[in-house]
Amino acid sequence: MQSKILIVLTNTTRYGTTTDPTGLWLGEATEFAQLMQQAGYDIDYVSPKGGFVPLDPRSMKYTDAEIMAFYETPVFQQHALTGSLAPEQVDPTDYAAIYYAGGHGVMWDFPDNQPLQAIAAAIYANHGYVTSVCHGIAGLLNIKDADGHYLIANRRITGFTKAEELLAGKKSVVPFFNQAAAEAHGAHFQQRRAYREYAVQDGQLITGQNPFSAKAVANLLLQNLQA
Repeated sequence: MQSKILIVLTNTTRYGTTTDPTGLWLGEATEFAQLMQQAGYDIDYVSPKGGFVPLDPRSMKYTDAEIMAFYETPVFQQHALTGSLAPEQVDPTDYAAIYYAGGHGVMWDFPDNQPLQAIAAAIYANHGYVTSVCHGIAGLLNIKDADGHYLIANRRITGFTKAEELLAGKKSVVPFFNQAAAEAHGAHFQQRRAYREYAVQDGQLITGQNPFSAKAVANLLLQNLQA
């Protein structure tokens, strides 16, 4: 059994053509990674371009001692934030699962990245899990299976909602809404109350609604990997 998990992070530094900074939502990476590591899984980090991964400055307001401790580790600093792998450096057969972390930046560089889509499709075809949290669902939207069908078609999934975008004050700047984009590709989008922990599994797909759902995604994944 593969003992590694691949976490996907954004390289996007700003909201589209604005000067408003964005990037990775820190806790969505650290909370998931910490639970996986505690369970004995090794973690690799990849981004669309490789290398530097910016942090969404707003995410630093929602940290705790656990998130900060993981953030400050040399391994996370070096392998996630400054030296993430490029897709061409990744062998999909090494991984039991792929996890797309969020932050608004992913809405610009996840959906159309074909190398990342190929990695996820290969992990899925090898009976691995394709997972995401919050805006990370953007990485799942355009993945297709071996038959050319959207991976999310006829599947129950969740992600950051339109109501949550409104509450975040970003409704007018995002390039699309997750629910509309997912449903356009045949998904059955699920949601619960804004900013409450919620994760859903449908087969090999496990998705979380918002930043407070990273641990729920990790725990669902671990239940399956350890079964």
